[in-house]
Amino acid sequence: MRILVVGGGGREHAICWKLSSENKVEKIFCAPGNAGIAQVAEIVNIKDNDLNGLLNFAKGNDIDLTIIGPEVPLVEGIVDLFEGEGLKVFGPNKQCSQLEGSKAFSKEFMVRHNIPTAKYKEYTEYSLAEKEIDSFGYPVVIKADGLAAGKGVVICENHEDAIDTLKTIMKDKKFGSSGEKIVVEEFLQGIETSILAFVDKDTIVPMESAKDHKKVYNGEKGLNTGGMGTFSPSEIYTEELAKKIKEEVLDRTLQGFKEDGLEFRGILFVGLMITDNGEKVLEYNTRFGDPETQSVLFRLETDLIEIIDAILNDKLKEIEIKYSDEKAVCVMLTSGGYPESYEKGKVITGLDELDSDVVVFHSGTKISDGNLVTNGGRVLGVSAKAETVQNAAEIVYKNIEKIHFDGMHYRTDIGRSI
Repeated sequence: MRILVVGGGGREHAICWKLSSENKVEKIFCAPGNAGIAQVAEIVNIKDNDLNGLLNFAKGNDIDLTIIGPEVPLVEGIVDLFEGEGLKVFGPNKQCSQLEGSKAFSKEFMVRHNIPTAKYKEYTEYSLAEKEIDSFGYPVVIKADGLAAGKGVVICENHEDAIDTLKTIMKDKKFGSSGEKIVVEEFLQGIETSILAFVDKDTIVPMESAKDHKKVYNGEKGLNTGGMGTFSPSEIYTEELAKKIKEEVLDRTLQGFKEDGLEFRGILFVGLMITDNGEKVLEYNTRFGDPETQSVLFRLETDLIEIIDAILNDKLKEIEIKYSDEKAVCVMLTSGGYPESYEKGKVITGLDELDSDVVVFHSGTKISDGNLVTNGGRVLGVSAKAETVQNAAEIVYKNIEKIHFDGMHYRTDIGRSI
């Protein structure tokens, strides 16, 4: 098969890396890709939000299947566009992608189908939000309704923080039209975890669990990021918890799809907070998580192309999905200053000195004047497997010592502090 993967981050590198070892895959293209992806796929210079450009490439290059990595093209309707032209494409359609594209849409879905989540209220008027914000207590969570590149969720510790956040989102339009509506939620105390699931019209199959660390500094301190590292499986995802989440979250979600006429085929990411009052859904994403994918696909033994084909034909229940018993850790190396302002173009060295069993998934890299350089906030995901999470973490950190670029930052507690 000739496959086009849309996207250019660590998630897409993990997808391309997995596909590159599978017998049914003849050729992989990736748009726009990055320097790491170029090692396993042919790079196509088309942005992931150029839907017509991607469509024309797929039609002109005999692409058998297009796999959508990021959320923006999904929310903008790339699946509907491709299917309308008779092309095979993997990902949920525009209607289903509203589960990620609109916080209000997803919260209403959860409430309607009795899926446990935090209490919330929607606002479109600043004055009313300002008037009622104290009624939620503190801390309080304020979310821009639309997509905001993982930065549209703010935890406010007090009244002043909350008012500043409301002004930034609703008046200053920091996230543009994504902040025209906001969702204000009660703050949930507990342990955050997530689960990725394969979904077709009739079946939802959870993948192996993963733990993502979003705070920029050790010990869950500092600003939220897109993810500073993951390990799989999550230490809190016991068989008992998995059973409960399947019954109270995943099964109810699938039933909700059926009742609402949502023909969801693709990947569902469920962000969860495990509280003293049970599990609560924080968010839905409608694609592989990043950097959870780097740990989960690293352990996946069944061919990804086989799973995708089963989903597209509503035969997911007919296949067995297997994972390695080894545990996986992925630690993100980021640009100095991330998740706020940072510089690009820093030369990266040391990747040719790493142990052979370490895999580096590129998130933000490119080739410039013959050098590998940084090209984003999250730059590299250094990954390894071992019998325990702690052993995998030690392999990762031993190898990170060999890598260098100016301003390089990473957490030193991923997988070590469980």
